[in-house]
Parts: sequence; structure tokens; C-alpha cells
Amino acid sequence: MSNLDRRGFLRHSAAAAVSLGAGLSAVPSFQAGQVGSTSATSTATMPTGKIGKLIVSRLISGGNLISGWAHSRDLRYIPELQRRYNTEEKVLETLALCEQNGINAIIADPAAKPMEIFAKHWKQGGKIQWIAEGHPSPTDLISNVQASIDHGASAVYVQGVIGDRWYKDGTFDKLAKLLDHVRSKGLPAGMGAHKLDVVIASETSGFKPDFYVKTLHHTNYWSARRPEQNLDVVENPYDNYWCMDPEQTIEFMKTVKTPWIAFKTLAAGAIPPPSAFDYVFANGADFACVGMFDFQVAEDAQVAREVIAKHQQRNRPWYG
Repeated sequence: MSNLDRRGFLRHSAAAAVSLGAGLSAVPSFQAGQVGSTSATSTATMPTGKIGKLIVSRLISGGNLISGWAHSRDLRYIPELQRRYNTEEKVLETLALCEQNGINAIIADPAAKPMEIFAKHWKQGGKIQWIAEGHPSPTDLISNVQASIDHGASAVYVQGVIGDRWYKDGTFDKLAKLLDHVRSKGLPAGMGAHKLDVVIASETSGFKPDFYVKTLHHTNYWSARRPEQNLDVVENPYDNYWCMDPEQTIEFMKTVKTPWIAFKTLAAGAIPPPSAFDYVFANGADFACVGMFDFQVAEDAQVAREVIAKHQQRNRPWYG
């Protein structure tokens, strides 16, 4: 695909999804010992990796199609538009499309009540794995996480805003208890962050999560962070950057041998998928979490397959 802004990509995706079937026979195959195996339950294949005992597609769906939450800069109508488009029927259709294209996992916030939708999807024969965001409170580390586990989560991680804020507040060490609780239930436990300092603190403190969920995107887009914008991501009122330190993140993650899910890879839709996927997979991410409408799933999956095949050999080894 040529360079394409997000609006152009949206228009292009609907048409491309129809014609993609003919091109799937050209998808590169992956042999044992390469980047990952392929999903045997999907119509199309997707490279996979392991997070704990889970076999997870290298491309993971974001959960905003369920929550309706969306970074939208100054276009304040976008979250409401997304909620109106993504009805329950449309979400179920999108989950099915994800699985048909080899995407077997989704990251979703339990506050958005995805449990009912997942229950229907699973009852209909779907197998998608739910990686739940963990939203503990300082006075109750466990209840929110346990609710997700009780409703079928396959893994749980500390949501990135929580990791950032608790690190800044000096209460970061409390999160070790949450990770231990998730692991005690036999599930992979992860740590999320926008700030690289959170990952560094986790490593130096010996938290040993089963995976990290850390932002990564390049800054070659017009609304990227300006030099005078120095606030932490979660305090940024301009809603135009999500990874303050991509170069430093890439360098530090070379020293980390834990599977890494990169998120905000498209900078909330500002970066076309071919450019975004090439950047994150070339620079060490093992998985990419991407928000997708139904008409974007097939093309995003195809782009991911092509990019991953291109970067089987890279500076940071593939983990998972």
C-alpha cells in the first residue's frame, strides 16, 4: 500500500476487504522455529506467540469497539459516533471477522461490560481470548481483577494509566500483589504503561510480569507532540501523543526478555497501518494491539502478516 492518511485508509479498507480473499493464498507461511506458528482455527492464518501458556496472535484487537472510548483530539463527537456504529450485533460481527482473519485475542476494559458480549460470542462458537485491563484501587487491589477472571478473562494486566499514576504517586510497589494474585489463578499477569519509567521500575523491582503492554509509535505525523509539550501522556490535555520516548523505549526493551504488546501503534489513527506496523515490529514489539472497525480487520491483518514476515530477523529477538 502507498502512503495513506487515516481517512483515506478508511475509504480504501471497505473496498479492499472485499477483494482480499483472492490474495490470501499468497500469505507467507511460517515454519516451526520461526516468528510464530499459525492459528489452526481461523480461515486465514496469523503468526502467533506465547504469553504464559496462551497462544496469541501477533495482531491483537483493541477493545474500543466495545467501550466506545476513543482518543479523538478535538473531534469530540468521535466516541459517540463509535458507540452508535458499534452496536452489539456489529461487535459480534467484528469479533467473528477477527477470528476469520487469524486474530484470536482482544484487550478490553471490564468497565465497558464486555462480559455479556464475550459470553454470546463464545456461546456461538467463538474462541477469542480476552486480555482484561486491571483497574485496581489503592484500597482494593483484587476485586476488579477477580471479576474479570470470574467472567472468563484469559489474562489480566495493570492498565497503563494505573501503572503511570501509581508510579508517580509512589505506590507502585503495591501492584506486585495484584500480579501475584493473577498468577495464583493460573493466568498470565501483565504490566501496562505509557511511561517507560514504569517498565524500568518493574524490571529493577523484580516484578517479573508475564508480559508488558507499552505504548510505541513513531512521531512522523502532523499532530505529534510539540517541543513545548512536556506533560506526562495521561496529563496531556491536547490528546496528540501517547509515547513520549519511542527511541528510549526501543533501546530499553532490547534488554527485556518478556513478551511486549505495543499499543497506540497508530497514534490513535494518525499513522497508516503499513507505516505503524513496520515501525513497531521492526523495533522490537512482539505483538501489536490495534483498534479496528469491522471493515478494517481484513486489511490490517494482511498488512500485519506481510510486515511480520519481513522482520523475522531483527535487533530484539522475538519473544513469546
